[in-house]
Amino acid sequence: MDGEQQVAAVGRVLVDPKCDLTQRFRALFTLRNLGGADAIEWIGKAFVDQSALLKHELAYCLGQMQDKRAIPTLTAVLKDREQEVMVRHEAGEALGAIGDPVVLDLLREYVKDPVIEVAETCQLAVRRLEWLQCNDKLSEDSQMDKNPYCSVDPAPPAVRRDVPELRGSLLDEALPLFDRYRAMFALRNIGTEEAVLALGDGLQCSSALFRHEIAYVLGQMQHPAAVPALCAALKQSDESPMVRHEAAEALGSIGKEECLAVLQQYRADVEQVVKESCEVALDMLEYENSDQFQYADGLVRLQS
Repeated sequence: MDGEQQVAAVGRVLVDPKCDLTQRFRALFTLRNLGGADAIEWIGKAFVDQSALLKHELAYCLGQMQDKRAIPTLTAVLKDREQEVMVRHEAGEALGAIGDPVVLDLLREYVKDPVIEVAETCQLAVRRLEWLQCNDKLSEDSQMDKNPYCSVDPAPPAVRRDVPELRGSLLDEALPLFDRYRAMFALRNIGTEEAVLALGDGLQCSSALFRHEIAYVLGQMQHPAAVPALCAALKQSDESPMVRHEAAEALGSIGKEECLAVLQQYRADVEQVVKESCEVALDMLEYENSDQFQYADGLVRLQS
């Protein structure tokens, strides 16, 4: 089977609503790793799906691929007010991740979106692109070198290394969100238990977008000290679904026994995106304990 046929075979699984969601997730991450125009086209086709979780991950993967050919698809998703909030937010973040200033005017248009999560995401994406314009490529690569997870983040890490100082910035809601994100990623990269606990405190901040990103980075870190805070977020029924879903995925990434128990408890949650996140996280844990296919990037343990 040649490369084009391989992409098409995997793409057909991704867009088939009759396939199990966990199979479709594996297909998505396979396409992301294969890359190229055909992979991007197949990923774009799946944005008509009924699963907000799947569409959210589609946008995430397109951003992480950093291929400019994904810009038209992501632009259409951001503009589509019929799409779920978490999907539009992820499309905006992905446009910032690709790093092409051609989308600056579009993102500036949406910094005043009536949906606060979308507006905040576009504000961050604009700041990231402006930061890239003010820092040469060598500077960007240097920042990436400090990231042990190889993810394309919404903000570069702060240069400070003092955990109490970074925690103060993280929790200071008077600071611009971009600066607080920089503190967040600096704490993640430090990676100590003290840094994990500081990040866990961020799950009490007022912005749902911010709390969702906190859960994401705790999943990247895979530190057991994060489990209590993530379990509390998942169990909180009045918490934003986008935060609860990210907490579920993070627990799946950490993979301890207590994570398995809480994921099983919430796999029948009334919120569809939470239910599906628990199902995918449990599937991830099963594969972590086998010799079979392993997922990649922020959703799970294997870092590409």
